[in-house]
Amino acid sequence: MPNSLNRREFFLSSVALSVLIANPAMALTEDAARNLVNQVVSDIDRVISSGKSDAAILREFEKLFVRYADVNIMAQYALGADGRSASASQKRAFSEAFTGYIARKYGKQFRDFVGGRVEIQSTRQIKAGYEVKTLAYLRGDGPFEVSFHVSDKSGRDKFFNIFIEGVNLLLTERSEIGSMLDSRSGDINALIADLKKTS
Repeated sequence: MPNSLNRREFFLSSVALSVLIANPAMALTEDAARNLVNQVVSDIDRVISSGKSDAAILREFEKLFVRYADVNIMAQYALGADGRSASASQKRAFSEAFTGYIARKYGKQFRDFVGGRVEIQSTRQIKAGYEVKTLAYLRGDGPFEVSFHVSDKSGRDKFFNIFIEGVNLLLTERSEIGSMLDSRSGDINALIADLKKTS
């Protein structure tokens, strides 16, 4: 296995930041799920090849994340059981802070994807939508499996989770967010404030 786990983690999350929006009037189809994955790669390449500054690229990926990822579902899952005691305003604030946190956390590594490619291997229906299995190649790195989970539960085709060689994005972030909250004695407002500053 290549010793580039951080690059793989970045790839996993960079895809989450750039998901194709499909026709909201139609139910999610296998073709739409496959097209979504193809568009993800195109969107990533477009942004990292734009020639913009790193700060501008980070802002661009955050916008893509807000537009194409199922941010609310991802944020709620990351917050976990602690979200049950959160107020509606705290949940909104956490979702916004989580979006920026994810964009900054992985955005700095997006340039490693230059020259990479993704080859779709198979698509299958799952309970929540479709799973699209691919082989991903980063420049100078061997292929590794990436599985995209997409759904139209929010009314539009959106990304809600991704797995890379068995690593689950949502579970990983839920664990990290949980640790951050524990270190702040369960203070959600403190977590939100710190997420806004975390790079």
